[in-house]
This record gives sequence, structure tokens and C-alpha cells, in this order.
Amino acid sequence: MSKIMDPIGRLMGLRYKSHPWHGVEIGPEAPEVLVCFIEMVPTDTVKYEVDKVSGYLKLDRPQKYSNVVPALYGFIPQTFCATRVAAYCNEKTGRTDILGDRDPLDICVLTEKDITHGDILVRVRPIGGFRMIDGNEADDKIVAVLNNDAVYGTYKDISDCPEQVVNRLKHYFLTYKDLPGKESKVEITHVYGIDEAHEIIRRSMEDYHHKFDNLDTFLSEV
Repeated sequence: MSKIMDPIGRLMGLRYKSHPWHGVEIGPEAPEVLVCFIEMVPTDTVKYEVDKVSGYLKLDRPQKYSNVVPALYGFIPQTFCATRVAAYCNEKTGRTDILGDRDPLDICVLTEKDITHGDILVRVRPIGGFRMIDGNEADDKIVAVLNNDAVYGTYKDISDCPEQVVNRLKHYFLTYKDLPGKESKVEITHVYGIDEAHEIIRRSMEDYHHKFDNLDTFLSEV
């Protein structure tokens, strides 16, 4: 995998904060074990997300209702959901109109530890995910466990998760965009296991390098 941080990015990283989407390495073991960036934790009562230009965490909106994210939530660095991710979603749903949402791939991480704030990097093992569609855009949510977690670390596939845990995650993702008086267009068509999660991660990595290949070349030649 190409490394957009070499060489100038690493030098700048000594003085400036690395961009969590573009400046953090996903790790050589991806998609089996990877690094992800956490934006939100279960105690957050407002929604945070990374500003794509600056890389800093920003306040997106207050949560409209009392439901809170039931796991660590963020995205996988150096991923991008575009044509390859969308093609896989079309293949699995039998549709032809789905596009990528042009965001990094979302991930939620199960852990028994109380992690009190976001804006952190963690090593995780993907075990499955939700095929979520927002309108006509693929908006997959990868489900992972914190690597070597004392409780969830033994899970090898999403089928190992208690049904209540899976349902709680599904409920959050189906309702967190709800707005009063506005009909939701979000649906989850499938809950998939580790093999499909790995395939989607690989495709999102390919979409990223196709999209940002010029950035990689520029930084490597400076």
C-alpha cells in the first residue's frame, strides 16, 4: 500500500497535526486488523465529525432524541466509498442505482472499556457490518472489536455478537438521522459477516487510492 505520509508528510507531522483521514496509516494487516479514528463515544450527547478540510473534530449537530451511539464510532483512514463500494452494494441488493456516499468508510467498535472521549486512534478487528443505504447512497457501517479486548476480543464474526447488541446498533443507525417532520430514507438491507466486511474495506481502500493518487504522487515528490 502506498504511503502518502512519505517523506514530507512525516517531517510535517513532527510539527503539525496529521490529518486523520489522509495522514494516518491504516496498517499493514488491513483489512484483518486496522487502525481507525474515533469521532464519538457512547457518552456524547452531540454528534461530532471530522472537518474534511482541516482534519479537526467539529460539532455537527446536537442529538435530537435521547438515543446515543452504543459503541465507539468513527471511520477508517485512507478509505473512500465510491464506484467500487457502490458496485458491491448494487450486486448484493440487486439494484443498479446506488452510488457511493464519497466519505471515508464508517466503523463502530465494541469494547468493554469506558473510553471517555473521541479524537483518538485505536487498533481494531472488523467482524462484520450493516449494509445501510441512505436514499440511493451506500453508507456501510463496519462493526469491529477493539483488538485484544477482554470481553469482545474473542468474537470472530458478527454472528458471535448477542442479538441485543446487534439490534441496538441497528436501531441507532436507523434513527440517528431522524428529524421532526422529515421522513427518513435510511434502510439496512443486510447484516453481513467478516468476509463481506473485509471485501468492502478492500474496495474502499481501492476507491481511496484511485481518488487521491495525485495527492500521493505530489507528496512523494516534494
